[in-house]
Amino acid sequence: MRALVTDPGAPGALRLGTAPEPEPGPGRLVLDVHHVSLNRGEVIGAAGRPPGTVHGFDAAGTVRRAATDGTGPAAGTRVAAFGEGAWAQRMAVDVTAVATVPDGVDLAAAAALPMAGLTALRALRTRPILGRRVLVTGAAGGVGRYAVQLAALGGAHVIASVGSPARAAGLTGLGAAQVVIGLEGVGEPVDLILDNVGGPQLAAAWPLLAPGGDIQAIGWASGEPAVLAPYSLFALGPARTMSTFGDVSEPGPDLATLLAFVASGRLSPEVGWRGPWDRIGEAATALLDRRLAGKAVLDVTPAPGRTAP
Repeated sequence: MRALVTDPGAPGALRLGTAPEPEPGPGRLVLDVHHVSLNRGEVIGAAGRPPGTVHGFDAAGTVRRAATDGTGPAAGTRVAAFGEGAWAQRMAVDVTAVATVPDGVDLAAAAALPMAGLTALRALRTRPILGRRVLVTGAAGGVGRYAVQLAALGGAHVIASVGSPARAAGLTGLGAAQVVIGLEGVGEPVDLILDNVGGPQLAAAWPLLAPGGDIQAIGWASGEPAVLAPYSLFALGPARTMSTFGDVSEPGPDLATLLAFVASGRLSPEVGWRGPWDRIGEAATALLDRRLAGKAVLDVTPAPGRTAP
């Protein structure tokens, strides 16, 4: 079958090649993949994978072969999936890592949800946010745009931080009460920070936490170290915390929640680039250069006449 495989000599270290057919085990189904989506961290990480590895985690399509143990959706069901080796014509995936796509939700939009949407949803659920001040850094990216929307849905006062004025476009419409460049203008302390940037900005964000507040470090787009001043982690009163986040266990139910939000019009899958998967180099470069707002979606079976923006 055809697949997007790692190749250190290709743009973004990815190219369209071939790979063996997936071999499903118990509790796993085979998916005919129609669309996949790219996350910037995945593209960065492609260069570190062995050449020829089928890469990626986000996909949507139809069930080709149901799990042999009778669990999960039946053949022909439209599903979104989160699992390793997603960027191929077919993938094998755990039945606990898929969710049925509701009628009326485009499969390409569904493919944009898994990794970024699940990260935002699960990070926000680490503490109550109703009536709290939530700061989302790197808010123009894939995870950031979901985090802004979901935090607003949860009743938070959302502050969206971006790297430049051009990156601020559309965030107010997604639910941000305030959009700032870097951390300038944040003002009052915040209760929760979803940090997608890392580096010096992460260190600068720490003093902005209210007593008892938390930073969820869910990305490191800066690629730079974060250096904290001596004793800056110490404070009297309720402890402030900094947590890492990477829970991907049994994502199916949470993926179903995100899809239900999309179906009801309460969550927008923000797709900044879409095109056929033979343009992987173009899509990967756009992500690496931070020229996209939201996600990049590739059509494994391109729609007739579709072109990328």
